[in-house]
Amino acid sequence: MPETPTVGRRERKKAATRQAIADAALELFLEHGFDHVSVRDIAERADVSTTTLFAHFPGKESLVFDREAEVEAALVAAVRERPPGRDVIDALRAHALKSWVSLASDPRRDRFTALVDETPALREYGERMWMRHAGALGAAIAEETGRDADDLACSALARFVLEIPALAKGGHDPQTVVDTVFDLLVNGWQPQHGSGGTSQMFI
Repeated sequence: MPETPTVGRRERKKAATRQAIADAALELFLEHGFDHVSVRDIAERADVSTTTLFAHFPGKESLVFDREAEVEAALVAAVRERPPGRDVIDALRAHALKSWVSLASDPRRDRFTALVDETPALREYGERMWMRHAGALGAAIAEETGRDADDLACSALARFVLEIPALAKGGHDPQTVVDTVFDLLVNGWQPQHGSGGTSQMFI
């Protein structure tokens, strides 16, 4: 099969070019701000044409969230490809610990978060992306548990899990955040002793 190595090289080259463009874009956005960087600036920094840039990314916002397809695919795979005998919540906990805890150590994390929070176009794009991820994850959970595609409990579970990265931004230890969220999902709300009255999860 002589074509296989050639296809492999082509795909690796495309992936490397895409990553170089995304890296160049993030560097420029962090240096100058999203609104002060043009697509041409990014293409020049990455040493590609604007045509090549748009072949990999549909617009400026997608350059910031360059892993969105990969992130969504990994979420769905965590549910659909979990080992035999592992339930959905345990599979999502393992995925969160493996994929999200390590992000806290990225030295660009705080600056990236500030960039998104301070740029309306990026906030809006991020919110739409979050909803797509929640929809895909909720559908995967429903399929794996034999429920309707629009099952409310599956949608709620997906959205709850996807709040973990946002909760970890508040200075909390990411692993503690993951464990706290999933312990709550598994065990329910546990009132503190001596708090008085009847605990209500929803007010």
